[in-house]
Amino acid sequence: MKIQIKRVYEPYEESDGYRVLVDRLWPRGLTRARVHYDEWAKFLAPSTELRKAFGHDPAHWAAFQEKYVKELNANPEALAFAKKLAGPEMAAYPRVTLLYAARNKQENEAVVLAQWLRDHEAAPAPEPQAQ
Repeated sequence: MKIQIKRVYEPYEESDGYRVLVDRLWPRGLTRARVHYDEWAKFLAPSTELRKAFGHDPAHWAAFQEKYVKELNANPEALAFAKKLAGPEMAAYPRVTLLYAARNKQENEAVVLAQWLRDHEAAPAPEPQAQ
């Protein structure tokens, strides 16, 4: 599955495929119709505490990435979403587009989430436990 990230304020394109808003808060100034999304996955967003601690300050970027990945790894809904992307129901879409509102295109949660999803797609399935 191809995963791309896109600022939610950029125009919709048919080639975006399955569009997922990954922010916990609704983007300012946009109506639901204008966002043109397939799913609002608040459960994929960083916790409020982590989001506030990061504050989009580049000095906190490395710590944010590490803590956010830990949150994703501990989140059963995030793990189920990663599994869903690899499943047959998503085969009809050319790609998944993660939508975010942050101004910084290099240092935001969608960048971390996209890499996390790619890593989970490439990870081999766990071996069954011997009884």
